[in-house]
Amino acid sequence: MSRVICDLTISADGYSAGLGQTEERPFGDDGGDGSGGRLHAWMFDTPEENRAEVDRMSAAGAFIMGRNMFGPVRGAWDRRWNGWWGEDPPFHAPVFVLTHHAREPQPMDGGTTFHFVTDGIASALAQARAAAGDGDVAVQGGATTVNQYLAAGLIDGLRLHIVPLTLGAGTRLFEGVPPLDLEQVTSRSASLVTHVTYRVLS
Repeated sequence: MSRVICDLTISADGYSAGLGQTEERPFGDDGGDGSGGRLHAWMFDTPEENRAEVDRMSAAGAFIMGRNMFGPVRGAWDRRWNGWWGEDPPFHAPVFVLTHHAREPQPMDGGTTFHFVTDGIASALAQARAAAGDGDVAVQGGATTVNQYLAAGLIDGLRLHIVPLTLGAGTRLFEGVPPLDLEQVTSRSASLVTHVTYRVLS
């Protein structure tokens, strides 16, 4: 059976986004302009230094994300929103978006199709496993979605990208998650980030 993994960039105090998220500031009070630029500078400012980690993030056979990661539209789908990533999103595989409001699948360029799942995290995982075949399923975020899967005992591995700044408040990894037993598998420091991989034992 394929593994269920999570890739998530977090601040040193565990936040994947700050307070006050809006369409104009999707990462809220993130220590910068709200675009996530400081949190994700390791990906965009020093890509070659972190090529292996970036490549692993896009190597899954299928992806799961929460609606808040997909975009700012709330409630019924009152406008056509196809994600933050333009016409050719970086996933190039099926993406299952958790939502309470049904919507037809949205094919995009490059092999990405967004599927909208209204019947919970277990259903999204079952559909993602079927789509991934022998490939991994990646729970991409945000932290609230990752926490739901962690609390349900459904994640096998965590790949955390820890950035040397603190946010103090916002959306935090492990919030509301029971105590976990983790095994550190790898760690690697780069100029703007420390990459740590954990196996989730319980």
